[in-house]
Amino acid sequence: MGGQGGQEPRPHHVNRSELGGPADLVQARDVYGGVHFHGGKADRDPPPRQLPGDVRGFVNRVEELRALDRLCGDGDGDARVTLSVITGTAGVGKTSLALRWAHRVRHRFPDGQLYANLRGYDPGEPARPEVVLDRFLRALGVPPAAIPADLEDREALYRSRLADRRVLLVLDNAATARQVRPLLPGTDTCLTIATSRSMLSGLVTRDGGRRLTLPMLTEDDAVALLRGVTAGYRSGDDPAELIELARLCARLPLALRIAAERAASRPFMPLGELIQDLRDESALWDALTAEDDEEADAVRTVFAWSYRGLGTTEARLFRLLGLHPGPDVSTPAAAALAGVPATQLRQPLDALVTAHLLEQHAPGRYHLHDLLRAYAVDQVRQFEGEEERRAALHRVLDWYLHTADAALARTLPFYRIVPLDPPTAGVPLAFAGPADADAWFDAERDNLVAATRAAAEADAPRTAWQLAAILRSVFMHRNAFEGWFTTARIGLAAARALGDRRGEAEALESLGKAHFQARQLDEAAGHHRAALAIRQNIGDEHGTAVSVNALGLLGLRHRHLTDALAHFADSLARFERLGNRRWQALLLSNLAEARYELGELAQAVELLDQALAVQREIDDRGQEGNSLFFLSMTLRELGRVDEAGTAIERALTIAEDAGSPVWLAHWLVEYARVLRARGRPAEALEAVHRAATIQRRLGDRSREAMALDGAGEAYRELGQPEEAVAFHLRAAATHRQLGDVWQLAVALDHLAAALDGADRPEEAGPPRREARALVATFDDARAAALRDRLDAAGGD
Repeated sequence: MGGQGGQEPRPHHVNRSELGGPADLVQARDVYGGVHFHGGKADRDPPPRQLPGDVRGFVNRVEELRALDRLCGDGDGDARVTLSVITGTAGVGKTSLALRWAHRVRHRFPDGQLYANLRGYDPGEPARPEVVLDRFLRALGVPPAAIPADLEDREALYRSRLADRRVLLVLDNAATARQVRPLLPGTDTCLTIATSRSMLSGLVTRDGGRRLTLPMLTEDDAVALLRGVTAGYRSGDDPAELIELARLCARLPLALRIAAERAASRPFMPLGELIQDLRDESALWDALTAEDDEEADAVRTVFAWSYRGLGTTEARLFRLLGLHPGPDVSTPAAAALAGVPATQLRQPLDALVTAHLLEQHAPGRYHLHDLLRAYAVDQVRQFEGEEERRAALHRVLDWYLHTADAALARTLPFYRIVPLDPPTAGVPLAFAGPADADAWFDAERDNLVAATRAAAEADAPRTAWQLAAILRSVFMHRNAFEGWFTTARIGLAAARALGDRRGEAEALESLGKAHFQARQLDEAAGHHRAALAIRQNIGDEHGTAVSVNALGLLGLRHRHLTDALAHFADSLARFERLGNRRWQALLLSNLAEARYELGELAQAVELLDQALAVQREIDDRGQEGNSLFFLSMTLRELGRVDEAGTAIERALTIAEDAGSPVWLAHWLVEYARVLRARGRPAEALEAVHRAATIQRRLGDRSREAMALDGAGEAYRELGQPEEAVAFHLRAAATHRQLGDVWQLAVALDHLAAALDGADRPEEAGPPRREARALVATFDDARAAALRDRLDAAGGD
């Protein structure tokens, strides 16, 4: 199925050398899913390397590191246990120990390292296991579309993927065993390290974990940490005063680093004065709190002491960062939150990093330790009024909304369907080109989902549904179903809460498209029909036409071709009345696909010529490539093979110029058919191999199966029928799993022909009879021709 009616693949930008082309496809031998390609090297994903950087200034913990060595292996690569749980009070250095040890032993896990901050104690929403599994599966090479929606199915796929692999996992800041358990590999070749403030007893008693409780640093180690941070800045400090400073910090590494950095920043202030300031702060905290938790009080006392030492700008920025909805924040987003230009924030951000109140984990990107974020939230509630807090949050949400829109304008300008009011504050980012915009979407994906949720919860439902509608165009071209379904549902609830019927229809359309791409066609139809009803009710002619086209696409997918034609014609007439030339051309192309499937080839060519004229005029390159793809198929069947070759080669050039592996992989299958029609099956095999390899990475199982079926046809023409049988079997199995009756019938027909060619005619009967039964459910001319061919070959 080619036409997507406004859902054509987005140009996901990659290095040109990765794409190849009709003249330079890779040549080597590859094992592909149990069958062998001759003529292409496998594209293998590198193992994941997700560990954050090793800890600088790590002090001692020699005994604890040795304990982990004893618990988790003796150096020969065979772990004695598969789960280690590091527990201890907040700020005691659990993450630092886990990362230091993980870096020491990572060479023993050649298949990669996975890391997730579960944010179990963060004031925001903890990381959900299904979201972490989505990230892990992608890192392990599972295409987005192949990741199941159900948590249990994700767990099963994850454990299957890790079976017989040696992978190290670090699950940081877990709150409960329920957060961790779905992420455990289930194989003794992998090792998991989990950190938590709680004892996680269930992981020990039920899952065989071994617990290591991390105590506070010894006095000597605490003093050594203080000296390490202040070295080069201070000298001659009294050892007794260093011991006292360590005591006031409860010998907790997080507090010690903050205190040491403050001491280092005041090299000429006697340490005794700094200690007295901290004692005063401690006394004040004791007077304000009724908690009986010495370690927690010590940490918060040091936070307060350091925070009060900040300048006005830095202190305000720190507390406002507690309002940011996502797991990390960029400099421009922080600027929007603070309501100042980004150029004014670089020095304050550097000051917070230097003071160990903020961590920089990538250029221009920062996050707060969960304790510090909780403290920032306390401070912003205490020192910023409700109106200012609301204004700050709305500024950053508005910034995400308009920056996402600006990024979409660079990647998919025809998909900017939501008119926005001008930005209320802050300057959205500008992007030099599509690659920069793509990179921004990749970096901000979790923040954009969090922003959509925060907008719905912060009495900004309009922002919520609009942001969800923008993200639809991003997620649908990446098969990013987790974020897509989440934001679409939030957008739907927000629009309904607002009583915005147009927004409700946009959200329903988004859900319809998500279910359509996930091949959940009944659900897709329900959402599209609901969107259509609303749009007809409110007189939204453009939206009505879009929804009618979506029903036509469903008709194509079900091969209800007469219904598809009627819907496309209806939609086209509506867009003609509206004067929307882009959509008129798109509908002409969709009508042409339906005519092609009906075997009405001359009419299809005429429609495609009309569509291409408009698409070239308005520079709609993606739809032009799609129309050229259909034109090639039609011309080839008309026997105009050279013209077909010209059309498909132009389409491939568009894919290469756009840097789109999605387009390239889809259109290469037709290029292979043209090559076979020209008597060049070896080159055709190279083309479908490249297509299948890319499709497997992208996760489009249907198009991957079509490429595999094309490989079988090429092998048959090369006189290698046994190889052809293996590929047709694989294609048929996938189409059967997906419930695609028509494509299954086509693959079974090809399988039967390959079996005949392999001198196995007795085995060709069952697939031929099944194909005949499947085709009997269709009444179009192409289906009739296939029935006749099957009957002539003995399919009754």
